[in-house]
Amino acid sequence: MKLYQDIRNVAVIAHVDHGKTTLVDALLKQTHTFRDNQEEMTEDRIMDSNDLEREKGITILSKNTSVFYKDYKINIIDTPGHADFGGEVERVMNMADGALLIVDAAEGPLSQTKFVLKKALEVGLKVILVINKIDRKDQRVKEVVADTENLFLSLAADPELLDFPIIYAIGKDGKTFYQMPDDLNSTGDTTPLFETIIRTIPSGRKDVDKPFQMLISAFEKNGYLGRLALGRINQGKINKNDFVSLVSSDQKAIGNFRIEKMYVNEGIEMIEADTAESGEIVYLSGISHLEIGETLTDPRYQVALPMIEVTAPTIKASFGPNTSQYAKDEAKFLTSRELKERLREEVETNLGLKIEDDPRDSIRTIVSGRGELHLAILIEKLRREGFAMEAGKPEVIFKTIDGKVTEPFTEMTILTPDEYVGTITSELGKRKGQMIDMVNDEKAGTKMIYKISERSALGLRSILMTTTRGQVSISYLSLGYEPKSDDILRSRNGVLIASISGKALSFGIDLAQKRGITFVGPTEPVYEGQIVGFRPVSGDLEINICKGKQLTNMRSAGNDDAIILAPPVKYSIEEALDFIESDELIDVTPKNVRLRKKFLTKVDRVRAERKGQSN
Repeated sequence: MKLYQDIRNVAVIAHVDHGKTTLVDALLKQTHTFRDNQEEMTEDRIMDSNDLEREKGITILSKNTSVFYKDYKINIIDTPGHADFGGEVERVMNMADGALLIVDAAEGPLSQTKFVLKKALEVGLKVILVINKIDRKDQRVKEVVADTENLFLSLAADPELLDFPIIYAIGKDGKTFYQMPDDLNSTGDTTPLFETIIRTIPSGRKDVDKPFQMLISAFEKNGYLGRLALGRINQGKINKNDFVSLVSSDQKAIGNFRIEKMYVNEGIEMIEADTAESGEIVYLSGISHLEIGETLTDPRYQVALPMIEVTAPTIKASFGPNTSQYAKDEAKFLTSRELKERLREEVETNLGLKIEDDPRDSIRTIVSGRGELHLAILIEKLRREGFAMEAGKPEVIFKTIDGKVTEPFTEMTILTPDEYVGTITSELGKRKGQMIDMVNDEKAGTKMIYKISERSALGLRSILMTTTRGQVSISYLSLGYEPKSDDILRSRNGVLIASISGKALSFGIDLAQKRGITFVGPTEPVYEGQIVGFRPVSGDLEINICKGKQLTNMRSAGNDDAIILAPPVKYSIEEALDFIESDELIDVTPKNVRLRKKFLTKVDRVRAERKGQSN
């Protein structure tokens, strides 16, 4: 364990894709956290360590690392930039003394920038503004600085927090500057940023002589040591083999435990330590029963710290065991019991999630989260662990406040080239979105800000991505609950439904493609009730996609032209959640993601429709 003079705890916060993780990479590499021959020196996005983060190019989980600069240890907390994972941001804010707010030099502050800055200012963090990607051809640094200053003015209650330094950066090159450089090719490194951190962010080492006290902000599972409680020591110090008390948020003592092992971060590694003082972020083993938000204290000072406040979920979907005929051959975990146990385990660490039994079906579970991407990442995570499941159409969570039914509203920020403005405003108009602002910039295109109910925004991302050919950036900021708006008429076109089980054949797919786009390819197994395509008109249509060409004893019936098929359309889990209707499900296994009707046979679908009409 390295010795150091003082400590700084810094959260790195930003909107998604503004360069947080890339900048952290530069801080790690330039402080020689790794040897020159270590693999990490040639990697990008070192902190995005799991496969999902690397594939999607986003940070999903908050992570801790540390670097040593001169005689200082700087603990760095890398946080997600996507609104759906805001619970991760809220969970770790109490571990920091200051924050680096990263803002893209072209896009400027967006909705999630506002969210993370608001959370940082609410807990009184000293903020350093980092204008990143100043080498972009469409950079507009002066305007972005002015916009961010206005954002500080609108959010900061404490005038002292309005005095913040500005650093200019090219994160991918590891360059930072005190002033906007005239020559972007000039040499540079991360020294200006490090010096500003030491000068601006207050020391984390305080109240060392007071009794030990630490809020549990997370825990990690270790195959040998069980759960490791993770948190920042608020006051006092802790030694290996010391006894501590676990206290709930309502000031009730849960029990006393001995610290068996203790670890701290050095780079991206966990290093065993024998002692740690206030300001240090530590991992403690030996506490057999713990939950995030509980407090560890000196046994003679059993006082709990304030509970972590996390924004409540706004969207929910029903999860259940997979009932399709192929699930048993494609998955390891199939039962309702296994799925419920895994979901209960997940909500212990994923504070933005909530679960409850589905009142309409005892074997199913209602999972509530912060958005469609939040639920999609959960499904993908479980799928990769070997689980098979079915997920229903997401619905917003309504609340009754002061006798009125309310629903969640969101502020949506849209960046798009000018030629798609008409298409986007038309779609938002259909969904009763209220335009708050629209700014046109020759370099950045058009930025539109809308206020819209989350119910109206369901499925909007995939529609806008399609209509703009992927040339749109959409971000959300929760505005809380407001009185329920009028229902909007939303009608998706019909789907093609497999009428029999078997293997899809080219002849059957060709017939289906004359009636719409298809979701399956030749020889792909399908089952009765599976959704195999999408129609250009309303109304569902059953089709035998397993049909082969009829043969005679002379030649094949029909003409002899080779069948040329369009490639099948494959939806991601997030796109599938957008696509399905209330009478449909996503069939998820480790090997496949399919779409299906809730009722697989035509007879059962007709009965369910008649029952719904009678009710």
